[in-house]
Amino acid sequence: MQKKRWRKLGLMRRVLTCAIALISLVALFSAHLHLFFPPSQVSMLPDPYKLPAQHESRYQKLSRERSWIRPLLSKAPLPALKLDGGANGSSDFNKLWKRPPNRDFAPCVDPSLSYIAPLETRGYLLVHTNGGLNQMRAGICDMVAVARIINATLVVPELDKRSFWQDTSNFSDVFDEDYFIKSLVNDVKIIKKLPRELMTATRAVKHFRSWSGIDYYEQEIASLWGDYQVIRAAKSDSRLANNNLPPDIQKLRCRACYKALRFSPRIEAMGKLLVDRMRSYGPYIALHLRYEKDMLAFSGCTHDLSIEEANELTSIRENTSYWKVKDIDSTEQRAKGYCPLTPKEVGIFLRALGFPPTTPIYIAAGEIYGGDSRMAALQSRFPTLMRKEKLATGEELDPFINHASQMAALDYIVSVESDIFIPSYSGNMARAVEGHRRFLGHRKTISPDRQVIFVSIMVLVNLKLLVRIFDKIANGTMKEGKKLSGRIIEMHKRRQGSPRKRKGPISGTKGTDRFRSEEAFYVNPLPDCLCQESTENENSNTVVMR
Repeated sequence: MQKKRWRKLGLMRRVLTCAIALISLVALFSAHLHLFFPPSQVSMLPDPYKLPAQHESRYQKLSRERSWIRPLLSKAPLPALKLDGGANGSSDFNKLWKRPPNRDFAPCVDPSLSYIAPLETRGYLLVHTNGGLNQMRAGICDMVAVARIINATLVVPELDKRSFWQDTSNFSDVFDEDYFIKSLVNDVKIIKKLPRELMTATRAVKHFRSWSGIDYYEQEIASLWGDYQVIRAAKSDSRLANNNLPPDIQKLRCRACYKALRFSPRIEAMGKLLVDRMRSYGPYIALHLRYEKDMLAFSGCTHDLSIEEANELTSIRENTSYWKVKDIDSTEQRAKGYCPLTPKEVGIFLRALGFPPTTPIYIAAGEIYGGDSRMAALQSRFPTLMRKEKLATGEELDPFINHASQMAALDYIVSVESDIFIPSYSGNMARAVEGHRRFLGHRKTISPDRQVIFVSIMVLVNLKLLVRIFDKIANGTMKEGKKLSGRIIEMHKRRQGSPRKRKGPISGTKGTDRFRSEEAFYVNPLPDCLCQESTENENSNTVVMR
């Protein structure tokens, strides 16, 4: 009996010991959970699908003097979006969003020591800009340089109100007029209106020759001051050469474009609000989806459209007098790489690059031709498609809604500030955003499409391959998957916005075609406006390599 009693006591002791140990482990585990994930922090984690309310935005009451060019954006929330791929997911995620190395290139736009303040001007330069927002932006910056070259007082340029978009916006509606004038006071004298006594004066109305150098302006245009006090530039786009201009003129173009020509306070504040709301989803792609009616009509691209849609686009082109080319073979256009990617092709392209379906994408564009039905293939691959109309209320967008240039300016801001920018077509917007992102530190820009006149033969080959790949997928001879992904990734390894010098003319081109084949100045301001900084010694003395 005594032996049995001791056995029972021993068994009970072991059971109690195990129970105490188990309770201790549970308590210890619970303490660790609270240490790493306290309830207060868990409640503060952002909901990636909840937009900040108006009072949550730090951008609603921006100062008038604060430039959007280098905004202090709120830190993006911890991304709720993760790549597929198990243990390698984090590594792949970082690789996808990582910026290309900028090789220590930084803006260097200060004038040289020999640069002097503007002299007493010889007359007044009136400018009628032409085209959409970004075509006008480049033209305005060029006209600042031209005014400096011919020693003119620049009257604040008149924006194009007769283009396809029929926008009635004035300069001050789109840009910060006072800041523009003030910022360039040491470069060019700028006034808001022509003096009253010169309102009726005879003017020399000129179509400045395209891609002209300094000699043309110093000699032919400046000679007009002998007979006129006012010169009117009938157009502003592409009137100044991309290359072979004095360094101080090139730097002035960059100061005008990237520092002086900022958007109006109202646009700037709304643009930053959109960026902040887009950031609430985590890192995002800004996709310039140039699949709009005007672009398709202009380019003659009707791939995958119905006969009725193709006829509508042809009619628009034929009835737009200033579009010179009327008869266009759509199949040939696409084969040469002159057409914007379709929304479906963009979806295939992004998935092949490795972006998961949860990737937030901002659609920087106007109304997509074909509407929701045309966007369905892209939407099915990437459900988190956002645009101005989704990120903002009708009341917030109301001041901008009927003004194409102002709406485009909002897209421009969100695109410049995006983690990755991807254009589906190399138009004015795509080129302007790419150049601005290069100026701001070579932010990641993946370019799947280029017009032949702006690219090297190698890029053209890649583009043709891309078109062929999409055709093979369409006819069933190639499938989406690892093989396609490998090809697409390899084709775009060196097309992500890393530093390179601006490309000169394509070999063998002559005359106007030679200038047209050069890479545009505002696509890539290197080397004129970007200099390489390097540490010379342990004391970190900075040497600027020009």
